[in-house]
Amino acid sequence: MRKIVAQLFISLDGVVDDPAAWHLPYFDDKMAAAVMGSLASADTLLLGRVTYDSFAGAWPEREAAGGEDAGMGKALGDARKIVVSAQPLEFSWRNSELLRGDFAEAVTALKNEPGQTHIAVSGSISVIRQLLTAGLLDELHLLVHPVAVRKGARLFEDGESPIPLTLISSDAFPTGVLHLVYGVAHPADDAA
Repeated sequence: MRKIVAQLFISLDGVVDDPAAWHLPYFDDKMAAAVMGSLASADTLLLGRVTYDSFAGAWPEREAAGGEDAGMGKALGDARKIVVSAQPLEFSWRNSELLRGDFAEAVTALKNEPGQTHIAVSGSISVIRQLLTAGLLDELHLLVHPVAVRKGARLFEDGESPIPLTLISSDAFPTGVLHLVYGVAHPADDAA
């Protein structure tokens, strides 16, 4: 079964909303390598509609321009992009499709498809929350920024039960950003 790996920019106080407003002063080569490494090594991306629209509005042009990030644009363009949306969409970016059917069933089927790499999720807060609720997320990569944003959506909302996480790795960047990689425990893991 393939793993689903999600990556998010997050503030010290847990805000994941509108990172373009607060994360850019901390973006450096180490963070770029962490972000691009996770995305470029995946052959499948699972994205919410807002994140998809943002990517589709930027990466095809970057690929076509042939600049320093054209290789990343090509890797993202070549990847299969599955978009979670309640509304039908028309896609202009190659290899894009809508996730159809029940979320948990469709994502479970996706995890069971053959593939050589993990399935990547970038941004897409609502998708990550649904994956956590359904017990389908395998790894959570958090780029924790040394700033308290103090307003905006947080990754973890109030809920009924805790979500156990296991620290897999950590790295401190010169900007003060922490790259924390957590494994997500699944109910079947607890029974073993």
